[in-house]
Amino acid sequence: MITHQISTVLEPLTPIPKCGNTLCNKLRKKTRTVSMSLGNENKVVEASERLYLGLDFGTSGARFAIIDKHGTVQAEAKREYPIYLSGESYDWTRSWKETLFSLLEYVPIHLRKQIVSISIDGTSATTIILDSDTGEPLGRPFLYNESCPDALPLVESIAPPNHTVCTGSSTLCKLVSWWNRVGLNRKSALLLHQADWLLWLLHGKLGVTDYNNALKVGYDPEVDSYPPWLVCQPYYHLLPSVFAPGTPITSLKEEIRSKFGFENDCIVCTGTTDSIAAFLAARATEPGKAVTSLGSTLAIKLLSNTRIDDSRFGVYSHRLDDKWLVGGASNTGGAVLRQLFTDDQLEKLSEQINPSQTSLLDYYPLPKPGERFPVADPNLAPRLLPRPENDVEYLHGILESIARIEANAYGLLKELGASQVNQVFTAGGGAKNDKWIKIRERVLGLPVYRANQTEAAYGAALLAIKGHQHNIL
Repeated sequence: MITHQISTVLEPLTPIPKCGNTLCNKLRKKTRTVSMSLGNENKVVEASERLYLGLDFGTSGARFAIIDKHGTVQAEAKREYPIYLSGESYDWTRSWKETLFSLLEYVPIHLRKQIVSISIDGTSATTIILDSDTGEPLGRPFLYNESCPDALPLVESIAPPNHTVCTGSSTLCKLVSWWNRVGLNRKSALLLHQADWLLWLLHGKLGVTDYNNALKVGYDPEVDSYPPWLVCQPYYHLLPSVFAPGTPITSLKEEIRSKFGFENDCIVCTGTTDSIAAFLAARATEPGKAVTSLGSTLAIKLLSNTRIDDSRFGVYSHRLDDKWLVGGASNTGGAVLRQLFTDDQLEKLSEQINPSQTSLLDYYPLPKPGERFPVADPNLAPRLLPRPENDVEYLHGILESIARIEANAYGLLKELGASQVNQVFTAGGGAKNDKWIKIRERVLGLPVYRANQTEAAYGAALLAIKGHQHNIL
């Protein structure tokens, strides 16, 4: 078991209350176990050693990681979401809630009393409208990838040009779409993100979020408040109070402490988005360091001294301590590879590729029409022809074409004013492909490494450490 020392991502974040909103007063079927492991099996964990629990709620399942103050993983597990139907749609809030408490049950009993802090990450722009008195959802949630084009013209009319909220899938578009349908009859409604709502189930204080999750509803982390153009809107009272990720909220609810055997001093902290948590886990802590996630899609995040936001290119920035996490996500990636090859074929064909040789094939691999970044074109057609007879040559051309898209993405960020990338860490399934890493090193002209830790749950656990270090409750 590798020990990962805590890095500068755990420097204190100043709590940032939402300004000018009455919500600010409010703060001051069983799932199947996919895997479970106990870390550092040869070490006896001291009974007095403090531990930190991070939970990650992704697109298809959730996991937890328990770490000590050195960053050593003591236990981790993951579970798939159970599927429930509510009418013609899925009851996702029921699935997430059941998974949360199933994972708490799966935390090893002998470790529970040593856990002093908990944090959760969730998918960005997954939005829930609640009753502000009871916390009960007023309808099904808007998922991270749902678009509300009906609200986009109105959002574009109030927001600055090319603002992050000016996309149909932004949290603000989802809120405006809901408000236009039923909002006038919902005076006591409240907006929370997926992570916020799950954390509320643990701490019981409604109306709290973090500035990473709040970015896509219009919160400005640079001036630490919602902007004037948003404050004057009729639905502003639905927005939660905003604090820094890893800010202590309050102690774990007594009923949960009693049920699961946590101690009275166990605190719950604000969370973040899943992609931010994954970045934290990778320990890219200096400007110029970047993380490329090669999953179903290709997502990049670059730590920069300069904030860049430009919806024309699908680029936006999250605040990370006193720096900015700039990036975007392309629709190219593993999804298109799996349309063309099986996992076994990918492995065997990759072994035969010479990564030092340049492929002359020029593709734009997409699973279907549409691209977000570095080109924002909803009609961009996939380009996967001509296909040579030799599958090794074909795969080589596709992998190199994806690498060129990655290089173009980092080049665009530099053109827009971000810090120059000088080192890339790789997360996701594509990180396992050695030949692809070497191709990318050649195309990018940069050192590319596998990240030692890539799980968002690990990054959420780092936020739990931060919260405990700066606990003033």
